[in-house]
Parts: sequence; structure tokens; C-alpha cells
Amino acid sequence: NIDAVLFDGHLDLLGDQEKLIRAIAATEKPLVTVYIAGRPLNMNLASEVSDALLTAWYPGEQGGNGIVDVLTGEYNPSGRLPMSVPRHVGQIPVHYSQGTLRDYMDCPGKPLYTFGYGLSYTTFAYSNLRLSAETISDTDTLTATVTVKNTGSRTGKTVVQLYVGDPESTVFRPVRELKDFAKVELQPGESRDVTFTLDKRAFAYWNEEIQDWHVESGEFTIEVGQSSRNMECSASVYVMSTVKL
Repeated sequence: NIDAVLFDGHLDLLGDQEKLIRAIAATEKPLVTVYIAGRPLNMNLASEVSDALLTAWYPGEQGGNGIVDVLTGEYNPSGRLPMSVPRHVGQIPVHYSQGTLRDYMDCPGKPLYTFGYGLSYTTFAYSNLRLSAETISDTDTLTATVTVKNTGSRTGKTVVQLYVGDPESTVFRPVRELKDFAKVELQPGESRDVTFTLDKRAFAYWNEEIQDWHVESGEFTIEVGQSSRNMECSASVYVMSTVKL
């Protein structure tokens, strides 16, 4: 059971656990590291020396059986990280005077593992992202459809993630924001269209002046990928605001 001490300003493993990892890696035998924890930890060493790395979170009473099923290939994993794993505490989002860093997307340097990241015993490809319109108003809905294909040799699931970005925003916003996602299961070689429906909230930010969600007129990016830093398809739409401040 691995835990971290945030109270001392670090994410280091407790006790001699890093020494244990180094000692096993020194044998030059295949090494699989399983993290059992409920928050990001220092995974730099394990990521560097391990042949495989599994984050099991707090798996519960039958967790051991579940871990064995994943490691032996009995079950094809499809989980994704609900947070980013930093390389060091300096990458953890903090407050600045000119705004708030809400995501590792806005931090210097790439995290060790990004939000939404996850591997499988098969592979997937996303293509042909198409939008239902090039221009909409903030009272309309927009549909985005992408084709997903299982390009590997095993049946598996993937989590299709849709992000929206506002590069012309006059207020501070993250580079991209997760607005919807869908998990699909595909046979080897199988393709399927996945469709998302976006309404005003997908493009809006909370405006304190009017105490309501507000959309600024402008070009928005629609991106689909397998993690927050792995975009495979992109398109753009112009959204017109019906509210004048």
C-alpha cells in the first residue's frame, strides 16, 4: 500500500519503497509496479525502470483478483486518469494574481501522465471529426461526430474525450476543457461513429457581472482525443452570443 505525504510539500513514497523498486530493477528481471493509492504520487522512478505500471487506486476487497486479471490479460483495461500525475510538486496548479491555473495544461512542462491518459491491450484510432454547423448562436445545439476504430488484435474499450477551447477569450480560461466523453467497446477492426451534443454550457464561462453563464462571440475549437494532451481530431465553430453585456 503506497501513500504520499502532502503535508511536508512533497509527493515522495514513504519509507524504503523507492529503495525496493531500485533493488528489484537492479536484478534486470521484468518489473511490474502496481500503485495502490487515492492520489497522484511520485511515479518518476517506477515509470523509468518498470516494464509496466498499473494504478489500482483503492480497489477494495476483491481488488487483488481484479489486479491479477488485468496483469495476466484476462481482462483488457480501459480506465483513464481522472487527474494528471505531475513530475514534481512544482507542476501542481496554484493560484496567481492574474488568474487561477485550473489544469496542468497551463503549467510549465508536460506532466508525467496527463488527465484522461490510459492504455489498453489494443489500440484505437480517431478520424473524420465533423460538426453539424460552421456557425451557431448560443441558444443552438451543436453535434460533433467522430469515427473510432479498433486498430489492434483484441476486443477492447476506449474513452472518447471531447474538449472545447476558446482561443479568443477575453477572460482567463484553460487551454481546453473536457465537455463530454463516451466509452465504446469495439471488436478488432471494427469502426463506429460516436456523436456528442453540445449546448450553451459547452462554450460558456461564469460571468460574475451578470451572475449567469455567458458565451463570448468568437471561434471555438472542438477537439477529440484519448487524453487532454493527445488530440487526434480537431474542428472549429463560430458561436454568436445573444446576450450583450
